[in-house]
Amino acid sequence: MATIKEVAKECGVSIATVSNALNGTGRASKETKERIIKIAKDMGYVPDLVARNLKQKRTKVIGIITEDITVFNTVGIVDGIHEYLEKCGYSFLLGNLRLFRKYDNDFYKNNSYVEAARKEFRIMESQRVAGVIYVGAHCREINVIPKNYKVPTVIAYGYGKAPSVLYDDEEAAYEAVEQLINSGAKNIGMILGEQTSLHTIERRRGFERAMFDHKLLMNPNLIEAGNWHRRGGYEAGKKILSRGADAIFSMSDIMSVGVYDYAYENNLKIGKDFSIVSFDNREISAELSPGLSTMAIPLTEIGRVAAQTMIGLAEDTGKAEGVSKLRCSFLSRGSVMMKIM
Repeated sequence: MATIKEVAKECGVSIATVSNALNGTGRASKETKERIIKIAKDMGYVPDLVARNLKQKRTKVIGIITEDITVFNTVGIVDGIHEYLEKCGYSFLLGNLRLFRKYDNDFYKNNSYVEAARKEFRIMESQRVAGVIYVGAHCREINVIPKNYKVPTVIAYGYGKAPSVLYDDEEAAYEAVEQLINSGAKNIGMILGEQTSLHTIERRRGFERAMFDHKLLMNPNLIEAGNWHRRGGYEAGKKILSRGADAIFSMSDIMSVGVYDYAYENNLKIGKDFSIVSFDNREISAELSPGLSTMAIPLTEIGRVAAQTMIGLAEDTGKAEGVSKLRCSFLSRGSVMMKIM
């Protein structure tokens, strides 16, 4: 990638003349400006937006801080942010805290990561970004924004004191369980994630509300924890099915794969001997046989809405609203059997 100095040398003009031509200013002739622009493009020159922002004291750059870019939900959210920013003529700086790599899955249970997050916020501030979007790895209350932070901030996949965008876990779980109920299932079991997780709490609430609204007995013997792991799903599914369940609501696709493992080993036919609905819409859910019916989280849309909110704050055209909850969508595949009512 060429520098502005190299472009100037190739054009036989000063750096200032190149800068002015690329910005549409200066007293150079139209022909000279067009020549400079063509040479810069041919050389692959990309302007240093951060340097330009520092000089002009304005910015079209948004900072994105991710708790961990390797988490399955983060990529979709960042892609949605990127898509919307690009459409609005903004670029972004990415800061990845790598919290899973550094502190494992339980990082949010203590304050070991807070200082690292706040340091990244300060770095973004020093780059004169127009705003910061903080992308959580888990939906939960996020309190890492530095005190008296002046840069507009939006939280995606979590909530806090800044405008926040996430999805409605409870309503999604309600809809998933209702799919089982509408198929004729009566003895519905549930595989929980980690029990202190907000996802688990909200999804359990949706399960309980669906059972209550449809006047079905919620049997505590048909509720087991899988703790988000495939093996946990295997063991939980084994217990639930041995106790007479005709359907299972699993809180994650990964745990559901464990149920599939158990079913295959014991010659149980999913979608015929019992039904299962899940959550997340991981790639593997469509590759299983039969396909796993699951709730798809609107990750890209969370990113878009977060970016839209951010641009509104940065340009003083939007409102700093509280929490925006987006709806999930149910993907029906072959894991739910239809019974004769």
